[in-house]
Amino acid sequence: MIFELGNKRLIGEGKYWVASSANVIGDVTLKNDSSVWFNAVIRGDIENITVGEGSNIQDNCVLHTDKGFPLKIGKMVTVGHLVMLHGCTIMDNSLIGIGSTILNN
Repeated sequence: MIFELGNKRLIGEGKYWVASSANVIGDVTLKNDSSVWFNAVIRGDIENITVGEGSNIQDNCVLHTDKGFPLKIGKMVTVGHLVMLHGCTIMDNSLIGIGSTILNN
């Protein structure tokens, strides 16, 4: 589901896909050809979260931020199942392996 949080809402740029059981909340930007898979949670309640062009957020991932630490995912990134990303920057063409945790920069 896609949720607004106050005046914070999803910004979609081009074509993107969000699974019916995924939750996208608040200040989130999904770029063209990005996808968010089943049971993933992207929570942009504190800072912006951007998912780059062609990137995919796989099943059961959690993406979140802290004040002063937005989350930026570059182009053509695969974020594997059960990954936790928190207030970090992921460069283009990266693969984040299953079950990884990456915290604030």
